Amino acid sequence: MILRCDIVTLFPDLVLPVLGQSMLKRAQEKGLLEARVLNLRDYTLDRHQVADDAPYGGGAGMVMKAEPIFRAVDALRADYGEAMRVLMPSPQGRPFTQQVAEELSVERRRLVFVCGHYEGIDERVRTGLEPEEISIGDYVMTGGELPALVMVDATVRLIPGVLGHPESALAESFADSLLDFPQYTRPAEVRGLAVPDVLVSGNHEAVRRWRRKEALRNTWLKRPDLLRDRLLSDEDRRLLDEVMQERANVCDVSGGGRLS
Repeated sequence: MILRCDIVTLFPDLVLPVLGQSMLKRAQEKGLLEARVLNLRDYTLDRHQVADDAPYGGGAGMVMKAEPIFRAVDALRADYGEAMRVLMPSPQGRPFTQQVAEELSVERRRLVFVCGHYEGIDERVRTGLEPEEISIGDYVMTGGELPALVMVDATVRLIPGVLGHPESALAESFADSLLDFPQYTRPAEVRGLAVPDVLVSGNHEAVRRWRRKEALRNTWLKRPDLLRDRLLSDEDRRLLDEVMQERANVCDVSGGGRLS
């Protein structure tokens, strides 16, 4: 089943180049993704194609008008029926995670991204359309276009057949709620830095164990919150104990003391 994504925006040129590159381009060529960009100005009724205006009550900046957004979404509903999901990138939304990407990739309903800009969108879009608000992080961006592309990219790569190697999506950061293990390629030595011996040993089980251990190490050192509520397997617990002991030994040697 094909995934269909529509991005509704005032700035199509900000979105189109990304959709035409790399994995997103290949997904479209394979018939696994249909991506369209709708220019909100095409849904205005005045000859100047005004899609924003000053806010009621005063204040700096401009607010995106509600009517063009309603018309754009109505047009999509007329084309594709009600079986679509309207998403709005917003700092007020629920966090976008790997689990949300998996949900979107499995469900495969048509996704419509309504991208805000300037000082925001007329509140009547929220009350009238009731879009799902999703945040990619606790920071402010100029508009919703880049967050929408982030969500499309993370979702599309999970569709079977999009990536060249199906196991790639399973082995990446967050796919197993862990950060990724370190990756290396040729040559075997760069500026005195060598590839770990285990990776050139030909021992597949040793490589698998090393990668799992390093993923646990990265997660423990950089994002310990991901391990806080995670139920570890017996092997993961042993590997994580080894990581902690190695870290403690390094601290002892450097005079930093043991970790609690």
